[in-house]
Amino acid sequence: MQSAQLGKTDLRVSRICFGCWQLSPTFWGNVPLEEWTAALRRASELGINFLDTADAYGDGFAESTLGEFFAREGGRDRWIVATKFYWNIEAKDRFPDTRPAYILRACEASLKRLRTDRIDLYQIHSWDALIRPDDVAEAFAQLRQQGKIRWIGVSNWNADEIRMGLKYFGIECLQPQYNLLEREIEHRELPVCLEHRLGVMAYSPLYRGLLTGKYAPDHKFSDHRDNTGLFHGKAYQRVQQGLDQLQPIADRHGLTLPQLAIRWVLTHPALTSAIVGVKKPEHIETIVKAADAALPPEDWHKAGDVIARAKREALAVTN
Repeated sequence: MQSAQLGKTDLRVSRICFGCWQLSPTFWGNVPLEEWTAALRRASELGINFLDTADAYGDGFAESTLGEFFAREGGRDRWIVATKFYWNIEAKDRFPDTRPAYILRACEASLKRLRTDRIDLYQIHSWDALIRPDDVAEAFAQLRQQGKIRWIGVSNWNADEIRMGLKYFGIECLQPQYNLLEREIEHRELPVCLEHRLGVMAYSPLYRGLLTGKYAPDHKFSDHRDNTGLFHGKAYQRVQQGLDQLQPIADRHGLTLPQLAIRWVLTHPALTSAIVGVKKPEHIETIVKAADAALPPEDWHKAGDVIARAKREALAVTN
């Protein structure tokens, strides 16, 4: 497994990051924990050392499950653990909360659930319209002084928000959505990350499974994807046709379509790691090859053009 330095930090992370959003029953239903634990164990054996979770995933369930894994099997020091705060999950109806007092409580709660004494990368999960950057900076400074967090990141922030944050606290990483179907960050956010040497860990590199090519043309999704446009009808079928056109590129490099989609993401020079959602050991075993090399420029652009055209035509039939 190849690794890369995360921004300007001292963290050397695997280019595949083990994502834990799957432990959010509201979105994904109940994941068999025995298989999930086996997948986490297998990921470590394959050289993956980077974990991403959030307190909002299952309102603490994902962090607690990781903590139980660390307590039962040890090996916490083998992992670089990233987690996130933003939603006030203490409230009955959760809401964005980046007030300093809540940040301190949220961090303490995450540490307890994870059964660890420090968080390697502590991230703001999204942009809060009520954020007070100087107060947030003070909370981060206190947590770092206490040794509870090592480095700071942001998720889902745009270029202007990143620039603002950099003036107040040491952002070292951005976690955006990035894949063959969602490329908007190439024009603003990724150049800012390159300019300031920020790490980038992309989530949803397979667009919630749509880019795997494993679903039949008439497949019906039974989870949260059922409410998303590209997962329906003619739009869904047009994306599948685009994936068929990628098969020769995948074959040329000895890759499956999921491996090609993730290698495409990791080929961008700003990218540090791709977050892959995992439920079973075979999920991680079949994806690690994606991180072995970069795509040649001609194939990177061709694959991007094929799916961009498929997306345009898919969206046209939904309007």
